[in-house]
Amino acid sequence: MTENTNNSVNSKQEFTINYSERELSCWVEREGNILHLHIDNNINADFEIQSDDSLKQISGPELPPSNIDYIRRRVLTDKVSDTGKGSGI
Repeated sequence: MTENTNNSVNSKQEFTINYSERELSCWVEREGNILHLHIDNNINADFEIQSDDSLKQISGPELPPSNIDYIRRRVLTDKVSDTGKGSGI
């Protein structure tokens, strides 16, 4: 697994995430206040980073809130301590 923990305005991070009860590869590219999410080469979604650091999904298939929160914590804060179901760990 390759990982870049740089949360600057333009960066890329790779990690694994639990989605549909499977562990899948995931990478997120950040361009300004937009996150481009790619899961397992077949799920793509875009998120807009809000002023309170929450994420608003603006394209792609609707993802579960637990996955969105995990992605937010992983990409924006790099503080991932929850290992519960749907956490991506």
